[in-house]
Amino acid sequence: MARTIYYTAMTLDGFLATADDSLDWLLTRDQDPRGPLNYDDFFAGVGAMVMGATTYQWVIDHEFAGKDPSEWQWPYTIPCWVLTHRDLPAIPGAPITVAQGNAAEVHARLQDASGDRNIWIVGGGDIAGQFADAGLLDEIIVYLAPVTIGAGKPLMPRHLELRLEEVARNGEFACARYTVIREPGGTATGKQEA
Repeated sequence: MARTIYYTAMTLDGFLATADDSLDWLLTRDQDPRGPLNYDDFFAGVGAMVMGATTYQWVIDHEFAGKDPSEWQWPYTIPCWVLTHRDLPAIPGAPITVAQGNAAEVHARLQDASGDRNIWIVGGGDIAGQFADAGLLDEIIVYLAPVTIGAGKPLMPRHLELRLEEVARNGEFACARYTVIREPGGTATGKQEA
């Protein structure tokens, strides 16, 4: 059965990125590309993905730095939704849909696009939290880096109850897979009331 999975990495003190969206703490870490909970095996099961505007802009700023927009080549071939209320640069020919709306509406479109394959919530934490609030987040897979940064963008800016399913070491990282615990009715346990 297809699952909606937040697959990411964080610092020991719970941040995805610094306050200015730097991932320098992550990009220098050693990991085994064929080790436990590795990206390639995870991505092989993914049929669609969703991210926020900050993550999308990070990809543009780091993957396409110094290139003319006509040379930009989106690194993913699967359908991608970017949730935002702001204008973002377009990537010619990329399977990207810029969308507004609630997580349930977007999730239905993601499911249609992914078929029987998984949906990847790339980031950030608030995007994953919106899917959790709607009862649509099934798992979190996280790589925990041996570094603290003191402040930044949190992994999940809300209360969420999880059940540990798997834990391993991959290079410098501790990595874990969690199932999101849901209340009767499907919403994630720990959801903050509006």
